[in-house]
Amino acid sequence: MEKQALVMRSGTAQALSVLGTQVRFLCESESTGKTFSLMEVVLPVDAGPPLHDHDWDEAYYVTKGEVEFTIGMEKVTVQEGDFIYAPAGTLHGFHGVSAEAARMLIFDAPAHAGSFFKEVDREVKAPSDMAKVPEIGLRNGIRFVRPS
Repeated sequence: MEKQALVMRSGTAQALSVLGTQVRFLCESESTGKTFSLMEVVLPVDAGPPLHDHDWDEAYYVTKGEVEFTIGMEKVTVQEGDFIYAPAGTLHGFHGVSAEAARMLIFDAPAHAGSFFKEVDREVKAPSDMAKVPEIGLRNGIRFVRPS
């Protein structure tokens, strides 16, 4: 697939509902030959993914609010302007902690996250559907840690 220049106008990216967050792909894998993707995530308080790992790198840049990350076994609260890098295979998870929804840019390389987010948006519509998430994750290369 040949890579082509891309301009994504504000407000044109489809909003997906994923694990209590809103996800918008600013640059999808198809535009980069699966080299990377970039998404914007809106995180209300307590919303976000549980601990998980996968075989691709992710980087996070907080543009608004505060987010609590778990990286490995370390917890850290980050805020606007902070950057986090989680190499492939790193156990990680995060959730919003500020009263007003936090916002982050998430970069994944090589691009893999899009199919997971789209499937969860399509298949998980009610709290009773949350049991589907680990299976959807496995189909898309994401391994969630079961709560103990």
